[in-house]
Formats: sequence, C-alpha cells, structure tokens
Amino acid sequence: MNYDEALDFIHSVSWKGSKPGLERTAELLGKINNPQNKLKFIHVAGTNGKGSFCSMLESILRSAGYRVGLYTSPFVERFNERMKVNGADIDDETLASITGYVKPFAESMRDSPTEFELITAIALEYFKRENCDYVVFECGMGGRLDSTNVIETPVLSVITGISLDHTAYLGDTVGKIAAEKAGIIKKGIPCLWCGNDSEAYRVISKRASELGSELYTVVRDKLTVKKEALDGTCFDYGRYKDLKIPLLGTYQVTNALNVISAVEILRGRGLEISDFALYGGLSEAKWKARFEIICRDPIVIFDGGHNPEGVDSAVESVRKYFGGDKLNVVTGVLADKDYGYIAKKISEIAERVYCLTPGNPRALSATDYAAVFNGLGVSAQGYDGIGAAVYAAMSDAAERKKNVICIGSLYIYADVKKAAKMYADAECRKKN
Repeated sequence: MNYDEALDFIHSVSWKGSKPGLERTAELLGKINNPQNKLKFIHVAGTNGKGSFCSMLESILRSAGYRVGLYTSPFVERFNERMKVNGADIDDETLASITGYVKPFAESMRDSPTEFELITAIALEYFKRENCDYVVFECGMGGRLDSTNVIETPVLSVITGISLDHTAYLGDTVGKIAAEKAGIIKKGIPCLWCGNDSEAYRVISKRASELGSELYTVVRDKLTVKKEALDGTCFDYGRYKDLKIPLLGTYQVTNALNVISAVEILRGRGLEISDFALYGGLSEAKWKARFEIICRDPIVIFDGGHNPEGVDSAVESVRKYFGGDKLNVVTGVLADKDYGYIAKKISEIAERVYCLTPGNPRALSATDYAAVFNGLGVSAQGYDGIGAAVYAAMSDAAERKKNVICIGSLYIYADVKKAAKMYADAECRKKN
C-alpha cells in the first residue's frame, strides 16, 4: 500500500459517519494487540482551546527531553498533521505501512469502524512503534463516547472549557455537553478543569467526586500581561516572570495558563519538567490557523473561529491588536453552525466582508452568507471561489491600507493560505 492508497482507504465511503460508542474502537485495537496499553497519555477534551493547549504542552514535554506523540484533529493543510512524534508529522511511508497493517483487521469487523475510529487506531499503533514516553491525546468532538476514550489510565485528564457546539451530537445545553466531556474522567486520575462556566463546573465536579478524582482549576488572578503585539505576548504568572508565547490571539494567554497548571500537576505525578523546559516549550510552540499571520503585506490573519465562543475570542483579539480600525473580513462557515450570531459578531469589526463557500457538503453558500451580512448593514459579497474572495479582499486592503482577517471554518484554511501567498508573490514580482 502506498500513501495515496492509504488515504483513499481512510477516507473511503465505507468508513464515513459518526456512530457513538467505544465498542468498534476497542475491537479494532484488540485485533492489533492494544497498542494504547503500552503508552502514557494526557487526555484533552473541550469545546475550544484543545489544539492550542495540546501544542503548547507537547512543546514543553519535548523541551523537557521526553519523546512525545501528539494526536489532534482536524488537519488543516495535510492529513499527516494529525499525528506527530517530537514535533514532526508522520511521514508518508510510515502512514502507508501502518494503514496497510490495520486495514485487514478493520475489514474483518462486522460493524465497520468510522473514519475517526480507524485514524485513532492507526495513530496509537504509530505512537507505540515510535516508543513515545507520553502522548498528548486530543478528543474529537465529544468525550464519553469519543474513540480516544478507550484509554483506561491517563496520567491526567484535561477539559479546556465548555460552550455550545456540535449540539446535534452532544446536547443542546452546556450541562449536557459538559456531561459528555466529563466522560473522559477516570477513577482516581486527576482532572484539570480550565473553563469558567458554573453549570459546566457543577457537572464536571460531580463526576470527578463520584470517581474519586481530584479536580484542579486554573488560578487566573496571578496573571499580568506585559505586552501583546503581533510578534507575540509577554506575561508574568505568579513566580514565573517574563514568559513568552509566539501564538497570537488574546485567548492564547489563557491557554498558556491552562498549560502551566497542567505542568504543575504533572510534576506532582512524577514528570521531570524544569522551568527551563517550561519557558522554552512555550516560546517555541506552533499551532496553525489560530490568529495566525499568513501574509504581512498586507497583513492577513487566519482564525478558525467557527462557533460563538471562538468568534467572540477572534473579535476580541482584533480589537486588542488593531484598536478601533475595521478590517476586510474573508469568511465562510458551515450551515449547521450559528452563522447568524457569527455574522453579527464579525460585523462589529468588519469594513467589508468577502464571503466564500467552504469545500464541505455542510457548507453555507457564499451568496446566502453575504445576504446575512447585508441584512446587518455591512457591505458583503459572495464569491464563487476561495481564491477570488481572498484576492478581492487583499487588493482592496492594499489599496486602502487596511488589514485582512479570515474567520471561519478550518476547511478553508489551506486554500486561503495558498491564495494569499499567490497574491503576495504576484505583487512582489510586479514591484521587482
């Protein structure tokens, strides 16, 4: 099996869909000798902030000298991003080899695994073969019935925060969603709660108490932000002075505090993580598509805010970095998101809006999305292609000395980034 054949198999229609339950994942892992039982995990669930949290923690653990696996979803440019060891994506040959190994076992199952379940099994086999000391293991959209929840004894469970998203699958209230996320808490294993919703905390605290799991929370009143700029953030946190993170977005400081809290718990669980490793790991952390500058002339920022909480954070960050200046906004969302609220929030910081249609069957059409903005009194236009929307937004921004932000579905990231680079390269050639 080669790389293309592996991806074709993983994405084949027979594996599509979301079917709650751990039975298929457990069966498939049993057929490949349960690689998860040979690994140690930090298991991370939550509505927003999971990816950034995982990337910072992975960077710190790697800086501390551990061999670290990282499992995240979805990918934003290339499938291989979903599973990394020591910061490097799985290579094509290894992915093909492991997929070829898992394939006959998956095909032998009467109840076929879903795509996510299959990928989870492949990742666990990869981390086992790579002899990872620890795996930072991000849940999919759920918790209790998420295929990552087959692990039995993580070193630490983390719930980054709870808000309304994926309500058709997880429940239509914060309490119901919190109950699903709290499903990752294991008996006697500590849990870190990083959110601030009182109803979610009540549900999570009750579950932790039932399982005899110590529940930690994040202390935020020891924070002093010293600098927030487009080249990064510097802050003090208790005894830690002059911490630096390159990840942009006002919410990334919050994510960093969550990670520092996790590190202190892990130290108590026997992990050797020096302050030097903490500082170094934070300063070198990388994470795509979260208030990421993808072009600097004009400035183009991508933020994958695709639910109310995510868009709130993106808008807050725009105000922090750009003051009262309004930006050209490129945006595209899925129709099952709360696009009315998303559009209303984006309108607060938008000069002009350039709508596009994400490459997903659940996408809201660019024309329909533009109509929502126009109804809010903001000039908006729908575009047939992602490249056309990006070119129009950047051309106008260059002419009027504006900045551009793309807010919305992660499914548009790769094409937006490619279009922005093509525009910048073309302009550079003109000048030369």
